[in-house]
Amino acid sequence: MSAFLEGLGNALGRQGLLTDDADIAAHVTDFRGRMTGRAQAVVLPASTDEASAVMRLASAHAVPVFPLGGNTGLCFGAVPTAGRNGPVGIVVGMRRMNRIRSMDRAGNVLSVDAGVTLSAVHEAAADAGRQFPLHLGSEGTAQIGGLISTNAGGTGVVRYGAMRSLVAGLEAVLPDGRILSEMEALKKNNTGYELRQLFIGAEGTLGLITGAALRLHPPVGVRAHAWVAVADPQAAVDLLSRLQERCGDAIEAFEMLNAAEVDCIRGHIPRVRSAFAATPAWSVMIELGDVDPGAALQAALEEVLAEAMEAGLVADAVIAQNESQAAEIWRFRHSITEAHKIDGIGIVHDTAVRNSAVPAFIEAANEATERLFPEARVLVVSHLGDGNVHFTVMFPHAFWKALPDPEAKALEVEMAIHDVAVRHGGTISAEHGIGRKLVTELERLGDPVRLAIMRDIKRTLDPANLMNPGALFA
Repeated sequence: MSAFLEGLGNALGRQGLLTDDADIAAHVTDFRGRMTGRAQAVVLPASTDEASAVMRLASAHAVPVFPLGGNTGLCFGAVPTAGRNGPVGIVVGMRRMNRIRSMDRAGNVLSVDAGVTLSAVHEAAADAGRQFPLHLGSEGTAQIGGLISTNAGGTGVVRYGAMRSLVAGLEAVLPDGRILSEMEALKKNNTGYELRQLFIGAEGTLGLITGAALRLHPPVGVRAHAWVAVADPQAAVDLLSRLQERCGDAIEAFEMLNAAEVDCIRGHIPRVRSAFAATPAWSVMIELGDVDPGAALQAALEEVLAEAMEAGLVADAVIAQNESQAAEIWRFRHSITEAHKIDGIGIVHDTAVRNSAVPAFIEAANEATERLFPEARVLVVSHLGDGNVHFTVMFPHAFWKALPDPEAKALEVEMAIHDVAVRHGGTISAEHGIGRKLVTELERLGDPVRLAIMRDIKRTLDPANLMNPGALFA
């Protein structure tokens, strides 16, 4: 065993260091099994001090560090690939850092370790009569540190914002082992740069997130849910506008799916059920919420949908009459990733444009796909309330397996759809991040000045490029 690994063992003990190949294997492959890397060890600190010791040792021995949360990302950001063209590094997993540190009900702040799962945060908030309004399909596995590192979104961004808006304070270990603590979670603190924002969305390239203070919200007293068939994406946008005028901030989710997406889920996930006997060409899932238990959300939703039906925007609608029916709607929505994995090889795009531009973007992206990739079909789910469009170009497993260079094909698809997004004033990554998947695309399409400033920050905090090398930057 090397002096470096011996040092890690002394600092962390047997539970904190995995060196057997069998133990390492599960930590170096993305959850869809599409990319596998190498690591000389998996390190599992149980405290911020242990994480600091790990970073000091890695810095002293010039060993790359690859942070790992729940391994639910879609852009290979947690796959340790440095061994391809540099020294083999270590994976630093956060699962042993899983403490709820403190709850401040009056301040609406929950402080946690980075390895706490999203579902555990939901439970802790609910126990205190509060809610943490980030929801996504992997919440039982996804960890807070990873969600912060990727600035995760989910279905509630239209009302509450992405993870960046939900982090009140942050603790991180810098590449040299120093601990940055901004856990005060103050509403006002005008003492210079808000450094925590650098680490949110940085994908582990600036340091290791070890703790966070999360903003909580009052619990929702009443909700209303519906699954609505619309004529097309423009009708969905018009419906959103009507709903905003009538319900304002009560809109918690507004999700649009095309027929291919719905049929994919229906065909592969037997435990879920569609609201419609015949799949509509386009449909929208709506959730309204209000802290006032007496708010007439159901009546407001019915009124808006009735008016939209008269205007020809809505063809059919199913309004949930109880919590069980509401849960069925969102269980269907959150089964998308699982269904895609079974269905084929999907090149998933995480594009975003202004929601008013979503119909034009989808039309242009469909045209490009039909022209360039006739073997594929298009599956669309859009967080339409915030303009995020997951435009998936889905290839059959057999077709993909026969390709001589799958990586080149994936890049070809990504370039085609990203070009459409940029033409419509959009971005190539709304909530999934860049990871290793989109590094060349960020280099190709990103603002050169912005990228130069990002590199300057990276060099300042991580001059040896030891933190997650190969992610975010070429």
